[in-house]
Amino acid sequence: MTAIPVYAIPDQDGIEQVMRVRITVNGPSVRIVGGDGMVLEVYNLTGAKVLSRQIDGQDKTLSLNLSKGCYLLKVGTVVRKISIQ
Repeated sequence: MTAIPVYAIPDQDGIEQVMRVRITVNGPSVRIVGGDGMVLEVYNLTGAKVLSRQIDGQDKTLSLNLSKGCYLLKVGTVVRKISIQ
């Protein structure tokens, strides 16, 4: 059996954006690193947008006033699923 290497050529714009934007959640607070000038969008699981905030710093912590449930956070092309308890 011979292994054949497979190479993918990634989209450079998407890769750069994914590598530089980090989203971390601690309770009701969300920390976004590398999202300066982008928009944080929060969606519920039915797909309705429940919140939108401009990110005005390279390292920004935002307090989200969300009710209990699961949400999707989106900054650029980075999406993160969170659960508020």
